[in-house]
This record gives sequence, C-alpha cells and structure tokens, in this order.
Amino acid sequence: MSQRNEDIEIERKEKKSDPSKVAATFIKYAAYVIILVIILWFLVQYILPKF
Repeated sequence: MSQRNEDIEIERKEKKSDPSKVAATFIKYAAYVIILVIILWFLVQYILPKF
C-alpha cells in the first residue's frame, strides 16, 4: 500500500512540470501574440492613413 502512495506522489510531481503542457500553452499564447501583431499592422497600414 505504501508503494502505491509513492507512485501517486511521483505522478503528481511529474504533472506539475509537464513539458508538453508548457509547450502547448506557449504555442497557444504565441499564436495570440502573432494574431494581435497582424491586426495592429493592418490597422497601421490601411486604416490609420485614411484619417
């Protein structure tokens, strides 16, 4: 029974720093930033000169 508890503890520690979740989150927010930059570039290039 103590062996099973140790396995659960090890599994919990691994989930806290799961590299695949970190990478997925980084990619998601990087995509948000890229989309934001594209929108801002569009505004500066096409919308603002008309004013």
